[in-house]
Amino acid sequence: MKGAYIFFANGFEETEALAPIDVLRRGGVDIRIVSIYDDRTVTGSHRIPMIADMSFPEFLEEVRLEGTTAGDIMVFPGGMPGSTNLAACDRLMELMLDHYAAGGSVAAICAAPSVVLSKLPGLAGKTMTCYDGFEPALLEKGVKHTKEGVATDGNIITGRGAGHAVAFGLAILAHLKGKETADKVAASIML
Repeated sequence: MKGAYIFFANGFEETEALAPIDVLRRGGVDIRIVSIYDDRTVTGSHRIPMIADMSFPEFLEEVRLEGTTAGDIMVFPGGMPGSTNLAACDRLMELMLDHYAAGGSVAAICAAPSVVLSKLPGLAGKTMTCYDGFEPALLEKGVKHTKEGVATDGNIITGRGAGHAVAFGLAILAHLKGKETADKVAASIML
């Protein structure tokens, strides 16, 4: 799908969602926040309510798959039950599969690499990370698991957990806008 979108489901991990959004917007990426529900309000795993840029019906009206490239990305924050709620949204998972098949990029952190991205085909040999204890679903698909904070393998970017949320955002930014842009944003936030 054309553009950059991050998807919120009830129970998402707030830090893993907001830190990458902040980093990407600082870097000039127009990332849009999508609630997977009929309204824009979504509640995080620490009971923090958030207002998305668009509801799922609004997103479906806008989204276009034609012309998808590696510069288009779908981002999935972790958290429980946020990750399982994302994975249970059948239409979202169908769109992710179509997006990935068209050459689009995907990014997920914490539980989401295992719970959401494990649905992708052709993961054998890809290097990915996830929250400790969520490796089995990835290993079953032939993924090379790493305990690094962030792993980028082609058009798949994964993060280990909330402590790596800024680095995860910077990896996405480097993928979309280049290392120089990511380095400038990192310096601007004192990294």
